[in-house]
Amino acid sequence: MAVKGLGQIDQQYDGSKLRIGIIHARWNRVIIDALVKGAIERMRELGVKEENIIVETVPGSYELPWGTKRFVDRQKKMGEPLDAVIPIGVLIKGSTMHFEYISDSTTHALMKLQNQVQLPVIFGLLTCLTEEQAFARAGIDEGHTMHNHGEDWGAAAVEMSVKFGPNNDF
Repeated sequence: MAVKGLGQIDQQYDGSKLRIGIIHARWNRVIIDALVKGAIERMRELGVKEENIIVETVPGSYELPWGTKRFVDRQKKMGEPLDAVIPIGVLIKGSTMHFEYISDSTTHALMKLQNQVQLPVIFGLLTCLTEEQAFARAGIDEGHTMHNHGEDWGAAAVEMSVKFGPNNDF
């Protein structure tokens, strides 16, 4: 059984002054919708105003790194920079190597992206061996064996923005 949630956080973070972007793939839409909803609900609980949660889409998980970079750049160019961004995608293992290639390349690209955009990029990519695992991690499986990981991503975006975000004066 997997450990659930972020665990003990060192304080309650105030997200009332934050602008956070969510960019999500459209593949595996039922799972994606639950994860996005979980992230938004958790950010709202932490004070992020609904109008400061900006949602964008890309076709699939492989498009997340490029789409995320352009999304962040566009928001900045519009004079409405983000404090963090959560790319959300779901990859489910099939019978070919496609899963491994997409998982690996997307993971590495998202990791590198943080230094390029100089803001927190929360890792919201589920890489599951089965559809059942993905449903569980989205908190929508029949037995509710896990919680919605989107909630963790929303909380992480607020915490990282408050502690280390681009608008945080050290």
